[in-house]
Amino acid sequence: MRLKRETDLVPAAHLTCVGATREEVDDLARCYWDAGVHHIVALRGDPPAGATDYNPQPAGYACASNLVAGLRRIADFDISVAAYPETHPTASSPDADLDNLKRKLDAGATRAITQYFFDSEIYLRFLDRCLAAGITAPIIPGIMPVSDYEQIVRFSAVCGVTVPAWLRNLFDGTEENPDLRRIVASMVAVEQIRTLQTYGLNEFHISTLNRADLTYAIAHSLGVRPIQTNASHNVTDPLETTEIPDERETSTDFDTTKGLQEGAPPLMLRTLFG
Repeated sequence: MRLKRETDLVPAAHLTCVGATREEVDDLARCYWDAGVHHIVALRGDPPAGATDYNPQPAGYACASNLVAGLRRIADFDISVAAYPETHPTASSPDADLDNLKRKLDAGATRAITQYFFDSEIYLRFLDRCLAAGITAPIIPGIMPVSDYEQIVRFSAVCGVTVPAWLRNLFDGTEENPDLRRIVASMVAVEQIRTLQTYGLNEFHISTLNRADLTYAIAHSLGVRPIQTNASHNVTDPLETTEIPDERETSTDFDTTKGLQEGAPPLMLRTLFG
């Protein structure tokens, strides 16, 4: 809420189905709408700490597609949902996972944001599968800057994300050199985005892991420059930011096209803090 009150950034609230009744989620969604937060990232959510399987709240939304439909009944939200180029770890099959994505979009979601990936071919093949399944909504690539390689390896194993050997080789020998790690992380993310831009993509979702400086460096390398949008708010960061005070709180969008260097291609960067 503070992002909306105190800046000109465009925040997006994160809502999940975990640990809340439909009434509680609906009330929170109405609060967001009344506060001017009209973009929701609607997620099923992970099982609570200590649990291995997801069990819906008896009086809550059973799944993300139900949550999307519920939000659509409340107000004309701009709704983003999750997509998984390498298949969600708990999905019974890639086709079943794609069917689930289609249900979320058919329920009223505006776009999907993908789980991060490191091989652009994985995303492009997934995009082909989406089109073949009749999915025409925007599928925004998720970008994960690698600020801590070992942490990413562990996290990727849980998420079912492939960590290619070339990435390991790039970070080999950077363990005791944080400045070099940041340079490599920025280089990898920038190259990934530039590669995808050659296929006509101009919108990306960057997970910051609370490393705004790294995301800022990536944006700078892509030609984005600070812009002053409102003197009273003193906003100079052209990126869209997502701040998550708690598990259902908030995410944001930034249109950076006005902050681009002359001659740079149009670009939209969404960022996630948390």
